[in-house]
Amino acid sequence: MSLKSSPLLGSVLAVSVLLAVAGCSQAQQPAKTAAQPAAASTAKAGANRPAVLQGIEKHGFEVMGEFDAPGGLRGFAGLVGGQQPAAAYVTADGKNVMVGTLFNEKGEDIGAAPLEKLVEKPMSDKIWNKLDASAWVRDGRADAPRVVYTFSDANCPYCHRFWEAARPWVDSGKVQLRHVMVGVIREDSPAKAAAILGAPNPSAVFLQNEHEFSKGGIKPAAKITPELANKLDANHVLMVELGFQGTPGILFRDAEGIVQRVSGMPQGEDMEKVMGAVR
Repeated sequence: MSLKSSPLLGSVLAVSVLLAVAGCSQAQQPAKTAAQPAAASTAKAGANRPAVLQGIEKHGFEVMGEFDAPGGLRGFAGLVGGQQPAAAYVTADGKNVMVGTLFNEKGEDIGAAPLEKLVEKPMSDKIWNKLDASAWVRDGRADAPRVVYTFSDANCPYCHRFWEAARPWVDSGKVQLRHVMVGVIREDSPAKAAAILGAPNPSAVFLQNEHEFSKGGIKPAAKITPELANKLDANHVLMVELGFQGTPGILFRDAEGIVQRVSGMPQGEDMEKVMGAVR
């Protein structure tokens, strides 16, 4: 498992494509979480919009806004398949469009800053708000300066390993883990998640499960109420929407406020990238 340098950025296509238009613990990239572009950019993109963009939209490119580009090109920020931010450049005659990376003479990516402004940051904010609104259990101080979300199953051994590895950060008050509970590992996983979420003190029951993990953990709830079932269903839908196929699925913000993610137990230096410096 390796840390994703950016869940919402990176190489969209291995090779730039020129389209001539005549008229337990594997993950995919996050599912579609469309962000709303800035009003000015939306208006600019809508005014005199090149018809050639319709061609790449058929291939899964969603235009989010327009930005200035050199050499007579028109730059458009968007999403590929609802997942990856990407830049598209329309030629001056409006008949062709290239999706990919355009570099200037200094080797700088022309579209990097516009993508962050028009696509990445709004997408990250939307994802973070969805996580905040999910059914999660706090592990750590409420005023910890860093928050890390993780989709967790009460029976998941890798979730437990991550919990153990996180103790130096959590116990020191540097990080607050928010466990978004799901039930996907075993038959009684949903009932154990319900026992945690439905407890008077969910955090205490969650910690009990971790401390007793080697002995089988806590007892599952005898009954899952409709309210708890709806919460677990919503958590599972969110996990899949964000591209995780198993647990743990970890999300955090980098220094620029962009949501980054890791599928599975972080290895080596990845742990500090997720949690921050130990000291």
